[in-house]
Amino acid sequence: MLAPMPLKDLPTEAQPREKLLARGAPALSDTELLAVLLRTGLAGQGVFALAQALLDAFGGLAGLLHAQPEDLKRIKGLGGPAKRAELVAVLELARRAMAEQLREREVFSSPGAVKHYLQLHLAHKGHEVFAVLFLDAQNRLIAMEELFRGTLTQTSVYPREVVVRALQHEAAAVVLAHNHPSGTVQPSRADETLTQTLRAALGLVDVRVLDHVIVAPGGALSMAERGLL
Repeated sequence: MLAPMPLKDLPTEAQPREKLLARGAPALSDTELLAVLLRTGLAGQGVFALAQALLDAFGGLAGLLHAQPEDLKRIKGLGGPAKRAELVAVLELARRAMAEQLREREVFSSPGAVKHYLQLHLAHKGHEVFAVLFLDAQNRLIAMEELFRGTLTQTSVYPREVVVRALQHEAAAVVLAHNHPSGTVQPSRADETLTQTLRAALGLVDVRVLDHVIVAPGGALSMAERGLL
């Protein structure tokens, strides 16, 4: 069996690293960018095939950004600790960079970034999670917390706990968020009722609810943009 061809031995026009330097990172596909990071494949599986297999295994980049070291260890070709450590470090840097961006500027100056940030954290969880972005008076991110998990209803999400955490963070506003493991981002009647309940409870302590974002693999919906707040 032939050994996989390393990136450096590919024709120049097929080398993603050279393509990146010549044309910029946006010119590369997700598979090519991941191949740059992986550098080599394994016997019988070139680096591009390994990169694509990795994306397929986690449902794309968003799923990969949630991968834990033990998840990566199960992928053939990532058994070595050095390669896994490099990949985990890069993925964590990506998450931290996005959080830093939201802390430095008004959240709603880039609503797309908010949706993407929430997708990275919530979309690929196998159970429902309710989270809150706590914001300061300039609508910059103070913290994100996952407060509840399981089927989300008025009885399983406690407004008092949300209010307490908002006061502890000295938040001026919040963005509510939860995921739909089913894959749909359409809000249910229970979602709308829960939003109004939390909006009323937080309003009593002068904390504004700016949005409620529903995320799923491959999508996100803003209830504010839909006029449901």
